[in-house]
Amino acid sequence: MTHSLFLRISAVLLLFSGIATSQNLTNSTFDVFKYVNPLIGTTNGGNVFAGATLPYGMAKAVADVNGQNTAGFSTDESSVTGFSHMHDSGTGGNPSLGNFPIFPQYCPEDVVDNCNFLLESRATPYTLESVVATPGYFEISLVNGIEAAMTVTQHTALYHFTFPPSSSSNGTQLSPLFLLDLTDLDASRQNASISVDENGRMKGNGTFLPSFGSGSFLSYFCADFLGLAIKDSGIWVNNRAGTEPKQIFVTRGINLFYLEAGSWIRFLRPDNGTISVRVGVSLVSSDKACSNAEAEIPGPVWDFDGVRKAAEDVWREKLSVVQIVPSGASDDLQTSFWSAIYRTMMSPQNYTGENPIWESTEPYFDSFYCTWDSFRSQFPFLTIIDPTTFSSMIRSLLDTYKNLGWLPDCRMSLCKGFTQGGSNADNVIADAYVKNLTGIDWDLAYEAVVNDAENEPLDWSVEGRGGLMSWKALSYIPYLDYDYLGFGTNSRSISRTLEYSYNDFAISEIGKGLGKSDYTTYLQRATNWLNLWKADQTSSINGVDTDFTGFFQPKYLNQTWGFQDPIACSPLDGFCSLTTGPAETFEDSIWEYQFFVPHDIASLIALFSGPSEFIRRLDFLHTSGLTDIANEPSFLTVFLYHYVGRPALSSVRAHSYIPSFFNDTIGGLPGNDDTGAMGSFIAFVMSGLFPNAGQDVYFITAPFFESVSFTNGETGKTATIKNINFDPTYTNIYIQSATLDGANYTKNWIGHEFFKQGMVLELVLGPEESEWGTQLGDLPPSMNALSASSRI
Repeated sequence: MTHSLFLRISAVLLLFSGIATSQNLTNSTFDVFKYVNPLIGTTNGGNVFAGATLPYGMAKAVADVNGQNTAGFSTDESSVTGFSHMHDSGTGGNPSLGNFPIFPQYCPEDVVDNCNFLLESRATPYTLESVVATPGYFEISLVNGIEAAMTVTQHTALYHFTFPPSSSSNGTQLSPLFLLDLTDLDASRQNASISVDENGRMKGNGTFLPSFGSGSFLSYFCADFLGLAIKDSGIWVNNRAGTEPKQIFVTRGINLFYLEAGSWIRFLRPDNGTISVRVGVSLVSSDKACSNAEAEIPGPVWDFDGVRKAAEDVWREKLSVVQIVPSGASDDLQTSFWSAIYRTMMSPQNYTGENPIWESTEPYFDSFYCTWDSFRSQFPFLTIIDPTTFSSMIRSLLDTYKNLGWLPDCRMSLCKGFTQGGSNADNVIADAYVKNLTGIDWDLAYEAVVNDAENEPLDWSVEGRGGLMSWKALSYIPYLDYDYLGFGTNSRSISRTLEYSYNDFAISEIGKGLGKSDYTTYLQRATNWLNLWKADQTSSINGVDTDFTGFFQPKYLNQTWGFQDPIACSPLDGFCSLTTGPAETFEDSIWEYQFFVPHDIASLIALFSGPSEFIRRLDFLHTSGLTDIANEPSFLTVFLYHYVGRPALSSVRAHSYIPSFFNDTIGGLPGNDDTGAMGSFIAFVMSGLFPNAGQDVYFITAPFFESVSFTNGETGKTATIKNINFDPTYTNIYIQSATLDGANYTKNWIGHEFFKQGMVLELVLGPEESEWGTQLGDLPPSMNALSASSRI
């Protein structure tokens, strides 16, 4: 790319960014960046990526620390071990990516072997007050005075490192040194190679393991340096370095001894102390990494300020589709809102052109981490704010099916990720279908989801479903199932039964819409959840009966009952995952999963003995310590009061979690952001709408601002939810009446046409619960018809 072309593109992006100034409709000088804080959730287990990235960008540059480093950086005031160029955001489990970190330092007495090459020895504290994080930009100062600033393009990170003057004991100026380490955040490297040429260019690759999946992947880099003059360069192994040779190949090491190695380069210190580093990344080849860098940040002088501004302009354009009138809502709440929206667009990551596994003209997105987390609110939110990109993500899922044989439930770093429950890409595709997302081959989509329902893969721990023989013959997943068709973690029989039921409902929606005759098969299987309901099962907490009877329970192949304590895997008991305390529910309790029948809440209400008991159970779930709002299955339960005609109670419950559990501090998330799942929950709740993902249903509550507007990327029309009698002290959180485009509207839910057609929903608020949304005809739809008694 020529410099003039780069400037023209920047100018176009700046034109688009002008839209952002209208986001606060009461203030023409509004700057959305004032309210975007990338540091929210960077401690307390939020694992949010704090560094520089584009929307869905592959290059993600930040300082890596030796503390809470799942996403590289944390505000836990641990020490910096390097600066790396690819990361994931908000994930749980092992640290992800962080390949090929660079690290700047001075060598005492200007002797190379006096430098600290090993990760543990080079770790250097940073100054928390120095950290600056804004969309597309990150800077930090180390306690030794070295300052780092970074920005990115799609596949390239650009760093400015500024070294303070420093001298040896004889008064000579020390020489800035950079090392590049052939490792990643999780020390998963299997083997790697690197070379440095006479111009200081470092190229190399490494084989690494995914953080939550099987297999391995090759990653490549190309690092260039721009300083005063190169003094010397070479390679290092363990804690020793030399100027010859100029390349090295390393293996993992022997037994528990992890071999640390890489390359290094030293410069004469420039007068201003600043040395720039450009690092291109690729999953295809090191030459591709170089060409990415050269095309995106051309030389001979790298325009750091221009790259940063172009990144900022892209973010302003993406955020400009949302507008609010805060009318007294606090800056803290506005920051929570805008920062949440920002986080929904960091992943999945656009790796189009960087997939070496198969050739295709279709988009390729990675870091679906995992759809079990993201289908519930993040992907529905992208359907609203960025439908064109989300359509590309769906096409990527389908292209993966075409080339690998299965829709991914979880995918990262070109590898198959572990399946947590059902085949939840089915839900993602159904949600897009019922909301009329364009540009998708729906016949191919139906073929892909039916494949999930009908065919069992050999390894269903990373794709598809397991136990399909029993699913079809017994209509549930048995406890200790006998399954010889495929292999996976033989657990989660309850949660898999519930999730497979919803997966099949999702398939039936697509099939019915496409006129497929077999949709009724999947509609029938959508009722299989009932087969694990044990009507006489009780539940106690610390020996005290909860006064509720009837819960899901595991069932053997011979149709006799097993047992799992309904509070097991809850915050009152302990964590249950695939490998930690595996149980018959995944990451949550039977108490939580008893509400996961999103397609047939009416039948669930009847099973619970009517609306009053349904409300009593929901209230107990949310007030007893049994629910963990940091875990995605809890999201929907906040709004299930709508199904019994009590939308006011959903509003009360929403306000009980925001801002108490979700706020604008660095520890302002109750758990992993899960690539934007938590962010989308916040954004939806504060907008006054929340989806029943996989269905054309949004529950209506009062927004946290006077009004919120969304401009649809496909139709260009703007939808607005507006509060009348808005009260920033949040006394008036109860809807008294509503109009839709000026006509009386009594339903407590609305469909996606609201966004596509650019409707206006006005809500009259008051301090007490009203009759609005309480009648039978006002309730959200269920698979089975509601009775007149299904409201209270």
